[in-house]
Amino acid sequence: MTVQNIFDFLNSRFPVDTACGFDNVGTLVGDRNKTVTKAIVALDCTMLVINEAVKNGCELIITHHPVIFNGIKSVLDDTLVYEIIKNGLSVISMHTNLDQGVGGVNDTLCDVIGLKNIEVIEAPDKYLLKKGEIAPLSADDFAKHLKKVLNYPVKYVGVGEIKNVLVCSGSGAQYHTLCKSNGCDALVTADVRHNNFLDAAQNGVALYECGHFNTEVVVIKPLCEMLQNKFNNIEFIANCDSQIKTA
Repeated sequence: MTVQNIFDFLNSRFPVDTACGFDNVGTLVGDRNKTVTKAIVALDCTMLVINEAVKNGCELIITHHPVIFNGIKSVLDDTLVYEIIKNGLSVISMHTNLDQGVGGVNDTLCDVIGLKNIEVIEAPDKYLLKKGEIAPLSADDFAKHLKKVLNYPVKYVGVGEIKNVLVCSGSGAQYHTLCKSNGCDALVTADVRHNNFLDAAQNGVALYECGHFNTEVVVIKPLCEMLQNKFNNIEFIANCDSQIKTA
């Protein structure tokens, strides 16, 4: 099997043409015709991930966040792209298309939280969020539940009962304005600014900040398993490590 074969499968499940317009997804570095025997699946393509790929004899790195996001004007010996090419690696990145797709990041996050009766909610910018139900909890108890299942010190505003929940992995604080119109009591997301919390509270919506990494890394193991089931002659290694520490 080749890099292209693996991309074709991922594209069939999470089509690159469903990614947001600002995004950069697909096979971003490497040889599309190279045979793959081992691959690493990770949230980000960092030097630690590249080193792990080399150590394990991998030919491919599959990431959520694009290894090339904005335009680059040089590829020098202190850059990720240089190290990828030098070591004969390829990189496939599946970002907002993986967020929104069936079995992708938002669906997996709903599963981890324990939401049922999942629905798709389309935002005005066409991004697809997910809505689900949970057995009623107080706003405080729902925060404790999120902290437990996502292993993250949750920040939040909210009072009353939480039953219907809107979910957006990663940076989705702006979508709290969609809660009331879609019958939701709360939004679970990350990268929430101070004013987002205040605005949500003013509008009577519970808003939970659960960490960018923690709301997205949940997809890595399921994605790895999906790939392993499809390509049983390739070894897929899940990397769920974060370089970001909390004191």
